[in-house]
Amino acid sequence: MANIKSAKKRILVSQKRADRNKAIRSKVKTAIKKVDSAIEANDKAAASEALVKAVSEIDRATRKGIYHKNTAARKVSRLTIAVNKLA
Repeated sequence: MANIKSAKKRILVSQKRADRNKAIRSKVKTAIKKVDSAIEANDKAAASEALVKAVSEIDRATRKGIYHKNTAARKVSRLTIAVNKLA
């Protein structure tokens, strides 16, 4: 454990940020899983509805600095292509 006051604060702050980042990442993963399950069920309407929510979560995570913008763009692109493949 750190002895210096500023080091103790850094530990607390970094833990708080890590928890927040983890929660945001978890929300994104859940949204992506919902899109994937709708695709598996071959339900285009549910998939496109879930896609809108997933893209929103991914964009929010990107604005907060959780994901790099290229990573976010790749995730959105792959999800969109998968949903558009449904007939």
